[in-house]
Amino acid sequence: MTLSDGELRARIVDVPDFPTAGVVFKDISPLLADPATFVAVVDALVEQSGPVDKVVGIEARGFILAAPVAYHLGAGFVPVRKPGKLPGPTHETSYELEYGSNVLQVHRDAFAPGDRVLVVDDVLATGGTAAAAVRLVEHDGGEVVGLSVLLELGFLGGRAALAKAHPGLPVHALLPY
Repeated sequence: MTLSDGELRARIVDVPDFPTAGVVFKDISPLLADPATFVAVVDALVEQSGPVDKVVGIEARGFILAAPVAYHLGAGFVPVRKPGKLPGPTHETSYELEYGSNVLQVHRDAFAPGDRVLVVDDVLATGGTAAAAVRLVEHDGGEVVGLSVLLELGFLGGRAALAKAHPGLPVHALLPY
């Protein structure tokens, strides 16, 4: 099933002043709760992808999209998480958000040198979170072959920031805002 931009937009709810004042959070819960829409989104993310060894899902909503994409691609799933959520040795990197800063971590043994990796998240905003995930993959010698997101908040310049930090990185968004 293919959905139009309008059908997808109808299932995304704007939540003003969340998580902080002035931010309009894009809640994808209604989209995820609708089976046909969820399947269509996962299928569209899979169609944008080539062969990969691993799919990274960025905490937390990126997990929801990345795990079924990994399944369909016959790839491993690697969670990239906020501090204190992964047991065992990790690598970490800090990044800036549109409303602050944070840190992401991944297990030290998550990637083998030469692994082809797709990074999946729900939203591309300023590009800070995605760039941090790319750095974590590359730290262990993995090769990020693309970034796929459900929606892109173009007015925040994330695509341009990623192009500057990681020239040539293919970025795919199902729904531009």
